[in-house]
Amino acid sequence: MLGYVPNELGDGAASAAVDEARSRGASLVVVNTTRADRLVDPGYADDADMARLEQTLRSSGVEYAVHHGTSKDTAAEDVLDAAEKSGAELIVIGLRHRTPVGKLIIDSTAQTILLGARCNVLAVKLA
Repeated sequence: MLGYVPNELGDGAASAAVDEARSRGASLVVVNTTRADRLVDPGYADDADMARLEQTLRSSGVEYAVHHGTSKDTAAEDVLDAAEKSGAELIVIGLRHRTPVGKLIIDSTAQTILLGARCNVLAVKLA
């Protein structure tokens, strides 16, 4: 399972997710959603972002499915729900550095996934 965002961090997580799926002989489920009531969401991939990601996934040779669209839930809830429904062994997410105050003030999608997952979570951090 990959919680994807269209940026360098998301691309790093996608690469790690492909490697994990390949090493486990597993298929990959990719989730990129946004709340239906949000007008702008930098974590939501546009058509060009999704085309680039799908090209990467096709060339990897890993079997995959993509869940992309709007939802009534948060992105974290969508990732956790998809992981539960698919019986995911592992969730792969990108993790950016946040200050302690930033963690306190702003709810983190990554933190919600880390704390709510019923399977292992691989948090990919760029160097």
